[in-house]
Amino acid sequence: MKLTKTALLAAALALSCATVTLNAAPANALTLMDIIRGGKKKEPKYEPLPGVSSGTVLPGAEVKREAKPLPRVTGPRYYTYKADALTRVAVDKLADPVVTSSISAEVPPAGDAGIRAAFSTVNVRTTPDAAKAVETFYGSQKKFVWIDGTGINDKAKAAIAVLADAASVGLAPWDYAVKIPSDSFDSADMNARYSELATFEVALSSAIATYVQDAVRGRIDPNRISGYHDFKRKDVNLVAALKNVAMSNNIKGYLESRSPASADFQALKAELAKLRMESEGEDRVVIAEGTLLKPGQSNPELANIVKGIVKHSSDALKTDHSVAIATYSGTPDYTPELVALVEAFQKENGLKPDGVVGKASIRKMTGGDSVADKVGKLEVALEQARWLPVDLGARHVFINQPAFQVYYYEDGAEKFSMRTVVGSKANQTYFFQDQVQTVEVNPYWGVPQSIIVNEMLPKLRNDPSYLDRMGYEVAVGGRAVPSSSVNWYGSTAGVSVRQPPSGDNALGELKILFPNSHAIYMHDTPSKSFFKKDMRALSHGCVRLAEPRKMAAAVLGVSEDEVGKEIAAGRNKALSVKADIPIYVAYFTAWPNKDGKVEYFDDVYGRDDYIRKAFAATQKAREIQG
Repeated sequence: MKLTKTALLAAALALSCATVTLNAAPANALTLMDIIRGGKKKEPKYEPLPGVSSGTVLPGAEVKREAKPLPRVTGPRYYTYKADALTRVAVDKLADPVVTSSISAEVPPAGDAGIRAAFSTVNVRTTPDAAKAVETFYGSQKKFVWIDGTGINDKAKAAIAVLADAASVGLAPWDYAVKIPSDSFDSADMNARYSELATFEVALSSAIATYVQDAVRGRIDPNRISGYHDFKRKDVNLVAALKNVAMSNNIKGYLESRSPASADFQALKAELAKLRMESEGEDRVVIAEGTLLKPGQSNPELANIVKGIVKHSSDALKTDHSVAIATYSGTPDYTPELVALVEAFQKENGLKPDGVVGKASIRKMTGGDSVADKVGKLEVALEQARWLPVDLGARHVFINQPAFQVYYYEDGAEKFSMRTVVGSKANQTYFFQDQVQTVEVNPYWGVPQSIIVNEMLPKLRNDPSYLDRMGYEVAVGGRAVPSSSVNWYGSTAGVSVRQPPSGDNALGELKILFPNSHAIYMHDTPSKSFFKKDMRALSHGCVRLAEPRKMAAAVLGVSEDEVGKEIAAGRNKALSVKADIPIYVAYFTAWPNKDGKVEYFDDVYGRDDYIRKAFAATQKAREIQG
């Protein structure tokens, strides 16, 4: 079989980006040679390069005996979430030692002095950051925030009401539950009452500190979920927050202001409130699982398909196709008029308008998730929104992986969006934020180590000159060498392989760089076929753009014609992005569109489930035992 550069490219496109680590076997292996000698060969989990992993020998190639087993390179993994354990708030040291010594006297200290003395009896446990903040706060705060005389004040009642409504902003009310002292007490045993009030004072301040921190940055540490999450958690000054709470005359307003104020967050919050009022008994359209309808066929599910289109399409679409809708009698025959109706519905929903009713179309026709499923996605989305900056920036790029879309914003408004291809489930794209820095035209493709080791190495051991004939450039320790001169039985750690700019280059005309440790970037592709698919988790980790020149022009602040001229010059060239443009490589299965309507997407990587497990682990860690 003759292998051309075009044939090689077709498979290489699925492998164009990879950020990985060596999976050494045995566990104490330190070098690639150790892994080669002791590792266990695994079958490739993605499409191999033609003539590479298949072991096809090219004409004239020197055949060598392959050493087995071969090394493997693997990507990040998901973790079992570990939540912070609660710690005791050490306020006993803040009790006045003179007053405290008389707490058991026949006439105990009265009022605030008695409550302060009772700090020595307080046994409250909370999150580590909240505990430190409360200890520091009461070290200088002499007046109580939540207590007046021998009871709790109105401010405490307002704060408790906000904590009890935490679910409205995607938090868990039970994380901030506080035992409220009864209005009735034994006046003959004031020591017990003072102890109860002191415990309440410290417990409510602890709950408030935890709530503020959770509202600002989220209750989950994303970096503990998986190696695919990469965030610097926000710093929250909890001591300052407690001081603000103490001074505030509007505790409800202050606490509610700790959650993000962005339009996106508010849209998610409003959608959550609306759905929680809806009943699970809603009139849902049901289309039989596994239904597949093509033009010219008949199917008894067609009546439900039409019902779903009528229920979930715009008024404009229904007006344009009113005759087809009005004259449809419920028969199973998929007529041309109904095909046109389906195609219009698909186009309106961003699907391939081919008239074929499959899984993606059915999801839209049935309204997608149930109310319960949508609520679950909104809770996850509200949590994840807290990981992002308070202000995304008036000008920014936002990639939403489950939507397979990228959005460009200027002056705080979406200017355009386009289809993307993101990493496959086996080669997932990360969730992180960065800064757009460079547009590189006529780029080189630096072959990732994962492809060199997993895909090319088996072939290169049999055919060391393979890369030379395919036009790739090889270097060892930065020095250019022929592929045939490399010892492919040794370590590849110092070996680099790259594909020069050309019409066959896997990155196409350009790539847009935002340097990060994951080697993720946006780029063109010579093959546009994947953009026609509805499910586009198909790359090896990087983000492919359907209209790369348009995005490049936007971030550079030039016209598409100017970008085209740079490409036409034929030289590899890096064009610096002068503006401050943050980019968010995000992952939201529920997110509002430019009109503020929340849209729902499939959890292509199953990440929402890991976040829900993290919620459960956090709740368990925060439970007060005894």
